[in-house]
This record gives sequence, structure tokens and C-alpha cells, in this order.
Amino acid sequence: MRPLWTERLDDGFDRYVLEREDVLAPLFGEISPVPFACAVWRLAGPPAVDPGYLRRHPRVLSADLDPSGWDGTLTASVSIAAPWPATLAWPRDWSADRGWRDWPTLFGQYVDPTDRDIATVPHLRSTLLVQAPIPFTDLPPAPHSTDAVPEAARLVLTTLVRELNALLTPLLTRLDTAPKPT
Repeated sequence: MRPLWTERLDDGFDRYVLEREDVLAPLFGEISPVPFACAVWRLAGPPAVDPGYLRRHPRVLSADLDPSGWDGTLTASVSIAAPWPATLAWPRDWSADRGWRDWPTLFGQYVDPTDRDIATVPHLRSTLLVQAPIPFTDLPPAPHSTDAVPEAARLVLTTLVRELNALLTPLLTRLDTAPKPT
């Protein structure tokens, strides 16, 4: 199981990041690799590009990376679709027979309920918010020129996916293998 993975990091990706020099060039030569890594991460997925070069496990609703406001290190904020807490899953006497629904799914993806769904029955969608520091010592330095951008961007994505997967895999494995309440 992979919480996150990359796809199509080929010549098309190289051309794409070179076309986005307007975003990346101001970060050339930065002492910290974090701002460049965050910019590449944002450019690699929706809404910047769709379909993106980053893919997510169906439960991973979003995965954002930003410099810490405290010390500039790398932090992640990941939103994960989760089942109802055990205190709400059973007994369901709190629901007053209103037909409460959990996360709707479409082709295995957790999606927002439609306006029609919400007009028909109430929905209660549990979400986990993972906020964590991400090791950044393996990130490449910010490039000094446009020529070095594609290789640095590929290495950034590979490194960040590896670090986030190490953080999220145990959590998602538990969520996907836990018995569902009856």
C-alpha cells in the first residue's frame, strides 16, 4: 500500500517544470532546500496541473507541505478520510433514525456528497488531520540555474514521497484493515 506515489516523471515533467520558471526561479540559490521543495510539491499536483504527477491513496484527501512558521523546517498537513469514531459507530441511538451517511465513494475514491445527497439525508464525514515535521536532510539543494531544475525537482518529489509514505503507511494500513462496525 502506498499513500502517495509519482507518475510520469519523464521528459513531459521536465518541460513542465521548466515552463514554471516564474515560480521556481526566485528560489534559485536559496540556502534552505525547503522553499524550493514546497514549490515543486505544489506544482506537481492539482490544482496546478491535473492530472498531476503526484497520486494519492483514496483516503488521502490532500497533502500540503509548507515551511514551518516557527523555524522554517518542512512540515506536512495531510487530510485523511476516516471511519466514524467508535463512540458514534455503535450504538447509533444518537442518529434518531435520520439515515446518517458516512463518506460517499465513487470508483473507490472518497468524495464530497452531492448537493442532492445533502438535500436528502445528513452526512457525517470524519477526517483526520496529520500535521508533522518532515525530514528534509535528503532534499537536494535549491538549484542555481534553470538547467538543474528538472533533476532537482524529480529528486525532491521522490524524497518527499518516501518521507511521507514512511509517516502515513502505518496509519492508512490500520484504517484500511480495521474491522468495520456492524
